[in-house]
Amino acid sequence: MATARAAILESVAAKPRILNNNKDMIWSLVPLLLLCVFVAMVSGNCSVGLSGGSGDDKVPAYDIDSGLKADARSLAFPIRLPATPNDWKPNSGTTTALENTSVSNSGYITSNGVYIQLSQTDATEDSLVGSLAGDERLLGAGTREVGGSSWVVYAKPDGGRTVWVTDLGDVRIGLMSNKGKEEDFTTLATATLAASPLPGPGTGPQVLPTK
Repeated sequence: MATARAAILESVAAKPRILNNNKDMIWSLVPLLLLCVFVAMVSGNCSVGLSGGSGDDKVPAYDIDSGLKADARSLAFPIRLPATPNDWKPNSGTTTALENTSVSNSGYITSNGVYIQLSQTDATEDSLVGSLAGDERLLGAGTREVGGSSWVVYAKPDGGRTVWVTDLGDVRIGLMSNKGKEEDFTTLATATLAASPLPGPGTGPQVLPTK
């Protein structure tokens, strides 16, 4: 009996490779795949995405210069292009309707990976705050004197979304972030008010008529 069992085991071990099943092939590839992953991570060509900031390649880039200059040429209120820190990355820009006018929105990712938005409009302050608050219920949280202007702060009592708004007469400027710190708001507020308004409507490049 023992001799027969040994013969069977020997015949199984010696079967041709073509008769190996899929499970055998999968197990033979596992070490090779692990080696490929290790080499990719060591060479810097692979990221597991555990952290992110303005320098992260996963953060989409946005041409904020062209976007805000186009808004300035098409909107009836002053638009400013802030000189933000070099380690901040513009990542979005939109123009949305509000009341009977528009809002120019620009998004930035700070060096700490926090999103903060700049909004510029000639709509009323109440309308701008309501738009930036979204579904959140924000309460007045005092004022800040930044960049030579007074900013009214709106926030949630238990933390979360915060909005800063200042009224420059011909334009209202709002800042919004869910996780931004005081220094993030101060940095963007200062940079925005330090910038002069961009050339307005009618100042774009002229297009000569074709004959």
